[in-house]
Amino acid sequence: MATFHFDLVSPEKLAFSGEVDQVDVPGIEGDFGVLAGHAPVVAVIRPGILTVTAGGTQHRIIVLGGLAEVSDKGLTVLADVATSVQDLDRAQFADTISGMEEKLAEHEGSELHRAIERLDHFKSIQHQLTSTAMH
Repeated sequence: MATFHFDLVSPEKLAFSGEVDQVDVPGIEGDFGVLAGHAPVVAVIRPGILTVTAGGTQHRIIVLGGLAEVSDKGLTVLADVATSVQDLDRAQFADTISGMEEKLAEHEGSELHRAIERLDHFKSIQHQLTSTAMH
């Protein structure tokens, strides 16, 4: 399988850099997979789990928004936050979700819609982590 270069950058660090076989990206308009030779594209990413496949091994990384750019040089993801699933404090993540739920009453109109959408994304991540742990 042909490989391509992938960089995952967050404000805190370069979270990943190297040659990969495939990257599955949680896009705001739907998840998409990137392989070598993918057409150039710029996409907004939503909070979700980004999966990197390299040498037969998968690395799962939680991203909380950002941009993905596919070019002839490979794929670059600029993530607002990037945390390896292995490094995630699941109890703290659950507390974050509880706090978001409690604060919903403080929002109204389009702000409420955005808060519910973000909460749904976080709950989706939590569900994926729980269902994956059972396998």
